[in-house]
Amino acid sequence: MTDTSSDSGVRAWIDRHRLASFVGIAYAFTWVIQGALLVSGMEASWTQSILIGFGGFGPPVGAAVVIWASGGDFRKWVGQFFKWRIGAKWWALALGLPLVILAAGSLLFVALGGPVDLGAFPFPGIYLFALAWGTVWGGGQEDLGWRGFMLPMLQETYSALAASVVVGVAWAGWHLPLFLNATTTHGNWPLSQQLLWIVSILAGSILWTWMYNSTGGSVLAVAVFHAGVNAMGIFHPADLEALAPGGVPDPALNLLAEVTGAVPMVVLALGIVAAYGARRLSSRESPGLEVVGLEPDGPSTGSD
Repeated sequence: MTDTSSDSGVRAWIDRHRLASFVGIAYAFTWVIQGALLVSGMEASWTQSILIGFGGFGPPVGAAVVIWASGGDFRKWVGQFFKWRIGAKWWALALGLPLVILAAGSLLFVALGGPVDLGAFPFPGIYLFALAWGTVWGGGQEDLGWRGFMLPMLQETYSALAASVVVGVAWAGWHLPLFLNATTTHGNWPLSQQLLWIVSILAGSILWTWMYNSTGGSVLAVAVFHAGVNAMGIFHPADLEALAPGGVPDPALNLLAEVTGAVPMVVLALGIVAAYGARRLSSRESPGLEVVGLEPDGPSTGSD
């Protein structure tokens, strides 16, 4: 016999604590999977990359559970990932801005004396694979939770800028298992590089909010933009041998590469705040919980 009273009690609790439930489930799902990879000692490989990507589904899993418990609309929520009718302008920005960020960061790197190796530039077609992979498995899958649920929930109460910062902090902390795993890229970073990455995460959170709000809630556009920015690391012109002579990373040069990569994102984020204002970070109203078929008021407001 199913204990319906227990089931309804769990759902009621989640509905009363939507934000805490979402973050807790997102972290638990991801940390269990990526923590198991850490404990297993698995070396860097395609298998590890696929499993890390699977762990990246923690945010959408957390959102799905809260939507289920709160009586939301799964079709509306998932539909955000298939919202492609956003206009040519916004697709041009989603696809083109990562290239602008790469170009600006690379020029700054060269101007400050960073060593380059244009001969090692990868085949440009790799970008298409990196973009597709990043959209559905290598980062973009997170956005159905962070941007497609947590952001509109926070925007019911807070400005778009404040909501972006809160999402950015939660998003940064969620990556912790990758920093503890020495076989991942994050695990090899010194403290200074980790701090710069946090700055980039916060700037990125503002950029993704701008894209989400400006497209009326297109998680697809955000995921493509996110994947494009992530893929830019493949095409940075830095001389990898100079960055790590004899396999030992040069702290100063690696810090320079990280700083010059972060600066364009920070400048762009600040420009968006200045141009659109903190309240909406766009020229249209910010999406709220209507995107998942939930009411902000009633038995639950989402606050803890």
